[in-house]
Amino acid sequence: MPTFTRLNASAATLTKNRTEDSRTHISGMCVTCVDGCIGMCEIGKSAYRGAEVIYPQPFGIITTASEKNYPVDYSHFTIQGTVIGAHGIEADSDKAIFPNVDLEQRIGHDKGIKVKLPFVIPGLGSTQIAQTNWDGLAVGAAITGTIVTIGENVCGMDVNSVIKNGRVVHSPELERRVRLFKDWQKDGYGAVVVQANVEDTRLGVHEYAIEKLGVEIVELKWGQGAKDIGGEVKIRDLKKAQLLKQRGYVVLPDPEDPNVIKAFERGVFHEFERHSRIGMVTEESFMKRVEELRKAGAKYIFLKTGAYRPADLARAVKYASKAKIDMLTVDGAGGGTGMSPWRMMNEWGVPVVELHSLLYRFCDILAKKGEYLPSIAIAGGFTFEDQIFKGLALGAPYFQMIGMARGPLAAVMVGKTIGKRIKEGDLPVYIERFGRTIDEIFITAPELRKEYGERFDEIPTGAIGLYTYYQRLAQGLRQLMCGARKFALRYLTRNDIAALTKEAAEISGIPYIMDADKEEVEQILNS
Repeated sequence: MPTFTRLNASAATLTKNRTEDSRTHISGMCVTCVDGCIGMCEIGKSAYRGAEVIYPQPFGIITTASEKNYPVDYSHFTIQGTVIGAHGIEADSDKAIFPNVDLEQRIGHDKGIKVKLPFVIPGLGSTQIAQTNWDGLAVGAAITGTIVTIGENVCGMDVNSVIKNGRVVHSPELERRVRLFKDWQKDGYGAVVVQANVEDTRLGVHEYAIEKLGVEIVELKWGQGAKDIGGEVKIRDLKKAQLLKQRGYVVLPDPEDPNVIKAFERGVFHEFERHSRIGMVTEESFMKRVEELRKAGAKYIFLKTGAYRPADLARAVKYASKAKIDMLTVDGAGGGTGMSPWRMMNEWGVPVVELHSLLYRFCDILAKKGEYLPSIAIAGGFTFEDQIFKGLALGAPYFQMIGMARGPLAAVMVGKTIGKRIKEGDLPVYIERFGRTIDEIFITAPELRKEYGERFDEIPTGAIGLYTYYQRLAQGLRQLMCGARKFALRYLTRNDIAALTKEAAEISGIPYIMDADKEEVEQILNS
């Protein structure tokens, strides 16, 4: 039986084994641990840097996801094609072509949130990497007509926030993030969402966003697939660490302790840890908060939950149904954007296929009883069109949206870097072969320039990167859907995929490939 987990050495923790080709599978240690080794492995590094090694590194400029080899994933399913008919378009070879596949989606209690593509970027909050790439994320989502979520702790981390009587009354950073999306939103497509955790709720972030910034969609957060504790960031500035402690965050080590201050100033350590609190969910408090947000003026309310145990997923589905919220996002284990403890990211939670299969089952139970279901978004390592197809099909007809963070963020970072290298005149050869300008390198530049005219030059190259990545996903998804003869998202069914292993079939309820179409096959052959 192969091991599922890599132990004691990872690029995520900047560690490696001395004897890389000879490690014990149980502990991850070198088969021969030698006295005199300087300590390249995670145990060795922990011996002198302690808790610093819990987190992926270099912190703040990376995104991170589990390297665990889960027993079942979306590659264990295959997409079913067919040669007959067409759903959502006339069965005519001149009309049933893949550019005619409709990928628009409408969600919310009144179907009032419209998107051109079924993608949502889940909460990217107070991390450095989210802040420095926000213009690409926000503008890219806006010009694509998709949803982007402003994550937790943005107001609390903003040193320029004005907080009176424990409530935020002004946050330049949150205002900047909201404004960037709204300035580029077109024809009402897409949306910007503001998320809140425990500290945000205490600061009144949602009320501020609704009343002062005109935000219509807010999201409550129960957690994420990368970790089952609150968010973490690293702080390199002593004054900021002290400010965050005064604002109510958990900051380690204590930035007000004289001994800690001396150690920091001597360079013994260079970063403080800022941690958020875990929430305490009850049905009563959840219903109360939803009602408070509606009274505050929220037009739509979302909930995001993570890879918690099945009973907690059932609570999320049931509470979302009873409160009649607009969208529930469920994030499977193993994903992440760089804030999570590394071993936790690898070793806790329900993996994506299992979690999404449970989610389908729970939604189906409520639907068959005639109970309300919100729109459903699923997240957890989605990056390409085949995974997107499979995820939506697995939960059809209940799953409407796919949440992605690392993929979009990677596209933004690459686009931003290319733009920077163009200005510096320092393009690598494998980029320069496509050209030396934005218009030559980015394949979507002509259509964007035609759409936005002179304003095209104001679009950040990170946003062009996201737009271009999304257009690739859109065309790929249209091609797969055309092959399945499904010309709109609402026509996808669980019958559009088949399990490649009996274990995947047992977990998901999707038929094993050798059992697919069994009754129809017998009818055809015996007719």
